Amino acid sequence: MTVRVVLADDQPLVRAALQMVITDAEGIEVAGEAGNGAEAVALAEALRPDVVVMDIRMPGTDGIEATRRITERLDGTHVIVLTTFDDDDYVYGALRAGAAGFLVKDMALDDILAAVRIVAAGDGLIAPAVTRRLIRDFAARPAGTGRRRELTGITDREREVLTLVAGGLSNTEIAQTLFISVATAKTYVTRLLSKLGARDRVQLVIIAYETGLVSASG
Repeated sequence: MTVRVVLADDQPLVRAALQMVITDAEGIEVAGEAGNGAEAVALAEALRPDVVVMDIRMPGTDGIEATRRITERLDGTHVIVLTTFDDDDYVYGALRAGAAGFLVKDMALDDILAAVRIVAAGDGLIAPAVTRRLIRDFAARPAGTGRRRELTGITDREREVLTLVAGGLSNTEIAQTLFISVATAKTYVTRLLSKLGARDRVQLVIIAYETGLVSASG
């Protein structure tokens, strides 16, 4: 099945470079391009792509607000935000808005394609060190209410799996760690997504930190 992607960036050269990479890749196609957040939302609603690659800093409706609108309105569309290492404050907003992963603009082309495929499959892009750092720092920031979210309604085994997800482990690595099958590990992750109301693994990681299951300093 072909992964359909919408590219949203106010720089035409960036969009052109990404389009060239994706066009040459098997199983991925560019469904549309947007020059700002409002256009990205409109295109996403019209085309229902699997993935939107979203720049954060754009004129008018920025990438954070566009991400929020897309994730609230379109269940089947995942958003990857384009960032740089000095964009932390923007990325925290994108996390809260429901972003499923992050791309650093100067990362290798093969990594960009891999990220699109990972997120299209419903997996959060949490493996790169930059993403783990951002999520850890994000979760360590004081919550608006000052109250820690409680982790309830899951079994001890599911709690164990959630801890491993927060550590950035894949389903295969979780299976190896707990001596269970990959299919069983995937089932546990699916149950966690449903029970905790999370869109993807990125949100599971955030929940693990926000509830204190995993220490932000660890």
